[in-house]
Amino acid sequence: MTIKIFNTLTNKKETFKPVKEGLMGMYNCGPTVYNYAHIGNLRAYVLADTIRRAFEYAGYEVKQVINITDVGHIVADLDTGDDKIEKAARLARKTATEISTFYTEAFFRDLEALNIKTAGTIFPKATDHIPEQISLIEQLKKKGYTYKTSDGIYYDTSKFPDYGKLGNINIKGLKEGARVETNQEKKNATDFALWKFSKPQEKRQQEWPSPWGIGFPGWHIECSAMSMKYLGQTFDIHTGGIDHIPVHHNNEIAQSEAATGKQYVDYWLHNAFINVAGGKMAKSEDNFIRLETLTDKNIDPLAYRYWLLGAHYRTPMLFSFEALEGAQNAYVRLKNAIDILPVGGSISELYKKQYEEKIKDDLDTPGVLALIWQILKDESVNSADKKATILDIDKLLGLRLDMIGVADVIPDEINSMAQDREEARKNKDWAKADEIRKSIEEKGYVLNDTEKGYSIKKK
Repeated sequence: MTIKIFNTLTNKKETFKPVKEGLMGMYNCGPTVYNYAHIGNLRAYVLADTIRRAFEYAGYEVKQVINITDVGHIVADLDTGDDKIEKAARLARKTATEISTFYTEAFFRDLEALNIKTAGTIFPKATDHIPEQISLIEQLKKKGYTYKTSDGIYYDTSKFPDYGKLGNINIKGLKEGARVETNQEKKNATDFALWKFSKPQEKRQQEWPSPWGIGFPGWHIECSAMSMKYLGQTFDIHTGGIDHIPVHHNNEIAQSEAATGKQYVDYWLHNAFINVAGGKMAKSEDNFIRLETLTDKNIDPLAYRYWLLGAHYRTPMLFSFEALEGAQNAYVRLKNAIDILPVGGSISELYKKQYEEKIKDDLDTPGVLALIWQILKDESVNSADKKATILDIDKLLGLRLDMIGVADVIPDEINSMAQDREEARKNKDWAKADEIRKSIEEKGYVLNDTEKGYSIKKK
């Protein structure tokens, strides 16, 4: 299956050609673990998972790396201010390791809830790769790309003629003040820190010796060092949110290609924002919605995944609980429709061709989802074949539709209550029957009356 993807580097859709035949190497910008991920952040990992599923479906071996940033990410993504991990640790009166471990574990729980594949994925931590980062900075120093200031070692972007090529960034605009800087020692507004010196008056929890002094790595150098260690000097796909394009990803390109003399990444894919009323969802704003916020409102995380897949990854989405409740209703209807289909069918070759065409065309998940509903309505396809075909589609979508039909284990207490309700119904004691139904629902189960009696499912 030939796959076409939109490459931010060239601003066009391209046919994927791997660096190594049969293998796709992919780096996904991971979280800075100083706080919980919000649902806008998590869109990037649903995109990464969709890419992985599409390539595995097409027969590729996928080598995936998602980094864990546990040091060096400065507040506001500039080169002045506090390290986000150090600041969070100070405010919580905990160690930096305690903070990063806590939020890393929370991130993994979110991935699991969203059915994002992690088997075989490499999750390197920045703090475990300090020698690799120092080595990369030394290479850049030898080639004349660095200079020293009072607060660190910086990359001179004027030495890299292609700086800003990702996304065709207006460097002149940046130099004219688009980025507010307070470091007067920088030669160019776009220059960035490779290594920051620890301040003598401030004892950091995380700092290391280097050829230039005690300090810690800049955020950008971490991704270059870790991605190239595990995927090679040139690899296939790099992903992230569109907010990474102007600075972080252009900085990665500049330092990596200057060090190696080779193209760093062949294909860059970026997902659009999840917006809320008033603008972009962000940790710094009062619009921070966690995945746990959704589950507290009885919204299945996979309903959120369903909602995301209902729009193309490059399309901005406007979040509202009303929209998500609509997606949940559709997801439940889909599960119920598949649940009653018999097993033992064969995949429809006609539909298989259609959903393969859609997924290989820059991951057209909305088109694939629409095709599922079309299959369900198609009377020319027998019921068992519908189920087999839709479950094959779910290998691409990851909605856990293959779990439908696995009976919930209903506690004896709930079964007993349901039997008592059935007895009340036979005696036409409708008030008691309604009271028992309500009690069952309060305990987290849904009771449905059918022609053959009743059925019970977990909410």
